[in-house]
Amino acid sequence: MSREATVAAPGFTRWLVPPSAIAVHICIGDVYGFNVFNEPLTRLVGVSRSIAGEDWTIPQVGWIYSIALMMLGLSAALFGKWVERSGPRKTMLVSLVCFCGGLVLSAIGVKLHQLWLLYLGYGVLGGIGLGLGYIAPVSTLIKWFPDRSGMATGMAIMGFGGGALIGAPLGVELMARFKTATSLGIAEAFLTMAGLYALWMLFGALTIRVPAPEWQPAGWSPKPNAPGRAPQDSVPVDKAWRTRQFWFLWVVLCMNVSAGIGVLGQASLMCQDMFGVSAAVGGGFAGLLSIFNLGGRFIWSSISDLTGRKAVYCIYFLLGAVLYAVIPLTQKIGSQFLFVTVTAIIISMYGGGFSTVPAYLKDLFGTAEVGAIHGRLITSWSLAAIVGPMLINYISTAKKAAGVPKEQAYNATLYLMVGLLLVGFISNLCIRPLSAKQTAKHTV
Repeated sequence: MSREATVAAPGFTRWLVPPSAIAVHICIGDVYGFNVFNEPLTRLVGVSRSIAGEDWTIPQVGWIYSIALMMLGLSAALFGKWVERSGPRKTMLVSLVCFCGGLVLSAIGVKLHQLWLLYLGYGVLGGIGLGLGYIAPVSTLIKWFPDRSGMATGMAIMGFGGGALIGAPLGVELMARFKTATSLGIAEAFLTMAGLYALWMLFGALTIRVPAPEWQPAGWSPKPNAPGRAPQDSVPVDKAWRTRQFWFLWVVLCMNVSAGIGVLGQASLMCQDMFGVSAAVGGGFAGLLSIFNLGGRFIWSSISDLTGRKAVYCIYFLLGAVLYAVIPLTQKIGSQFLFVTVTAIIISMYGGGFSTVPAYLKDLFGTAEVGAIHGRLITSWSLAAIVGPMLINYISTAKKAAGVPKEQAYNATLYLMVGLLLVGFISNLCIRPLSAKQTAKHTV
């Protein structure tokens, strides 16, 4: 299980590593499909309808998702240096135990109707599994693909974005299969998913490899002095996070995630409220967004290898702001096609923001401790995991309670997202490569 045991033998092809990374990421990416459980979790007692005072509310259930993503960032920051020392195999196995164990504990919480067990299970324990399983494959692939860092991070993280493509339809199907007159089948669905995900994550852990020290792709040599490239000496994590570049990028990721995560977390219910479609159609919409989330992570990050990281983030923020402002219009004119098109592009850039940021870090600080630096940076995700869903859940719920038609209840939040994206745009413009003075001060 040690890092040394996973060092690739001579002649090993690096193209065998992406399947291992994707196997883990696509399982923990189930968190993006969790929204299909939100509405059913509000009917555990009433089954056919929610009973006020006995059943949970949407804002209460929404905290499961927020806690999980908050713990993702916190655990990645806390254990980032341990991940670099221990290697990806041991980290992936610990991720398996935490994430799948969290699903089992959540199933118990559903059976006992104890919301705190879902907070602890899927939220805290599962969130720790998310954090560990998220950064280990990313760090490994960056080391295997120093010549194509954007593409490499896109390959690793696209699996995470594609989790809902499997998780959302799977959750709906399992609930339908296990549903009875007195049960919605949620607990059984959680247990089944825990078993399936454990098998795939085990495959990823056992097949992962790391490159030997000093390995580099044939015919490639680094260009340390090129604009936008990493400094000649990599910056250690304990010094990287003290630079202004780190914190500008922290704001960039936080704003990008806050704007997208709330919509993605409530995609199914939002589609139902705005256009009156069924829960099955809403679940399919969530799965469709997952395709664009997945594809955007690979395509946009690969584009960043050509355009540079700053340029592609400018596109995310400016185009995203325009598209968020258009969403209320799509509902007003009743165009489901335009709504799906706009949200799909938004979510593709949301996914692209995640997959581009590790390469951005590599450009700024080098590869030596990029996994640990990435772990600390995605604490911004922890804050965004609270801000984004809270804005969507609480504002839309308050609007509905105030008598606003449910199809219009999301408009105020969507306009607020435009403001967040503009803040991210300004922060991105402030990022500059490390100066010679900073490099001398912060490198080993």
